[in-house]
Amino acid sequence: MKDGFIKIAGGVPEIALGDCAANAGRIITMAREMAKKGAKLAVFTELGVTGYTLEDMFLQQTLLSAAENALIKIIEETAELDMLIAVGVPVPVGCCLYNCAAFLNKGRLLALVPKTHIPTYSEFYEGRRFSPAPEKGFFITYAGQKVFLGQAMLRCAEMPELVVGAEICEDAWVPCPPSVGLAQAGANVIFNLSCSNELIGKSEYRRSLIKGLSGSLVSAYVYCSAGDGESTTDLVFSGHCMICENASLLAQQRWSTGTFITADIDIQRIDADRRRMTTFTAVPSEQYPLIGEFNLEVTDTALERTFSPTPFVPSDKANLEERCKEIIHIQSAGLQRRLKGSHSSHAVIGLSGGLDSTLAYLVTVDAFRNLGIPAENILAVTMPCFGTTSRTKSNAQKMAEAIGTSFREIDIHAAVQQHFKDIEHDGVTTDVTYENSQARMRTLILMNTANKIGGLVIGTGDLSELALGWATYNGDHMSMYGVNAGVPKTLVRYLVGYFASVAEEPLKSVLYDVLDTPVSPELLPPEENGEIAQRTEDIVGPYELHDFFMYYIMRFGFPPHKIYRIALQTFEGKYSPETIKKWLMNFIRRFFTQQFKRSCLPDGPKVGSAAISPRGDWRMPSDMLYAEWMRDAESV
Repeated sequence: MKDGFIKIAGGVPEIALGDCAANAGRIITMAREMAKKGAKLAVFTELGVTGYTLEDMFLQQTLLSAAENALIKIIEETAELDMLIAVGVPVPVGCCLYNCAAFLNKGRLLALVPKTHIPTYSEFYEGRRFSPAPEKGFFITYAGQKVFLGQAMLRCAEMPELVVGAEICEDAWVPCPPSVGLAQAGANVIFNLSCSNELIGKSEYRRSLIKGLSGSLVSAYVYCSAGDGESTTDLVFSGHCMICENASLLAQQRWSTGTFITADIDIQRIDADRRRMTTFTAVPSEQYPLIGEFNLEVTDTALERTFSPTPFVPSDKANLEERCKEIIHIQSAGLQRRLKGSHSSHAVIGLSGGLDSTLAYLVTVDAFRNLGIPAENILAVTMPCFGTTSRTKSNAQKMAEAIGTSFREIDIHAAVQQHFKDIEHDGVTTDVTYENSQARMRTLILMNTANKIGGLVIGTGDLSELALGWATYNGDHMSMYGVNAGVPKTLVRYLVGYFASVAEEPLKSVLYDVLDTPVSPELLPPEENGEIAQRTEDIVGPYELHDFFMYYIMRFGFPPHKIYRIALQTFEGKYSPETIKKWLMNFIRRFFTQQFKRSCLPDGPKVGSAAISPRGDWRMPSDMLYAEWMRDAESV
């Protein structure tokens, strides 16, 4: 439960149709197994105490009494479990019979939530027996306890941000499900107790429906449908069970009755998304009241949930190619519109032979091709100086020759040395002035060359560099359009790899060599053997760590201690705890202190869920203090 994590379970016991005592025993046994796995929330199937396919037997008092007695047994036998449990039971009230989800917690019956939408079409005939949920709830005595019956929500006393609501089977399939009102009233976890039969194609639709609901509600949603034991007179049930979180399917099973699934949901992540979406409004509702609290011990959740070490890169490799195409299209489309708007048919780009400039160059080539502008209207400029190696310089030239763009080499040694004389720098001390003078000289040349030919300077800096402030202010920091501004470094590598995979020789070999070249600004003299001496990741830290930190700070606002916790799990065996903490603190320091560079960024397209434009996703004062973040990071 700490850090917003809580384990949820969905169970499908085999149904003993009409034998309530047997069903209660199976629910109790499975609930205990769920608790051993660390589950704090447990959901079972629709009418799981009796079985769903009993037809008119629901009108028999013998069955209804047996169901009530079975629920009493479940309440008593699960009282020692630290869980909120939802089981399905038929509840008679006067002349009405309700299909209910019973909420149980530590020996208490907290609520009975009836099904709202009663299907009476095709294979369903529930309207013959069951009444829809009353418009306004009321208290009854059931299973020996006074309990609220109606649509309602429950809050965890020890974790107030956790609010649970429920709907039942058909409720999810209607135009305006009860879960919509529940979510708007504050529920961020929705239970669905179901008994949905199988038909060709129905499981795929059901999966997309539940994923979509969890996404539109910005919630966790656990769906449990009955399986073996239900009558097969006319229908078959697969025990389809799913746990989703904000449109992501965390766990699933079908055709596996007698088992359960678990997943770790993240309440803080859900609430972070809701806070970001100003169109998501949560207000108290008389129709969906918060009628009580349940109790859970506050413990560390033993995480089964995994976190991608590259959250900006699609985990599904089958979709990686399509994602790369889409990102490149976004980058290219943004540049095409800028070229049209500026009435320009020329572009100038500083092509160093490194990853970022290679991607920006390839995107520019794509944009010009789509606009029908000759490739030679792109001027690739390489500007060797003190740190340039023959490898990167050669790759830049080979790229331009392979594609057919214009290419120019402008050696800036003399210009920078003259500048050193002008500002009285000895030209030997390799300090920040030594480095930045080269970067600013290159930008001066690019800007003035662009003016001369009537073109645009294409920016090459990526999202990760902008987050870290790893750019020379008014040097490579500046351009007329930054096509890589929304692309993090880990994704840059995949995009260049995609270009390489579809390219023909000799361009293919050049691109693979670029991918194999260490990331470097090449502002310090190379080693004696001619190899790059200045490796960026040795200075600021591994980009895969920084992209991981950036994703969870910018996208969800996670505190440093939580990011450290999930990074430990994600990078176990690759980075030591000390290394992760060191670079996390470095990221925090650089992220806050370098905002002044981001406050005046050139235009550039957003391509993913995290972006850093001061005109769009990220607005913060440049002089903000960050002591709270550092204290939190130091505490781990």
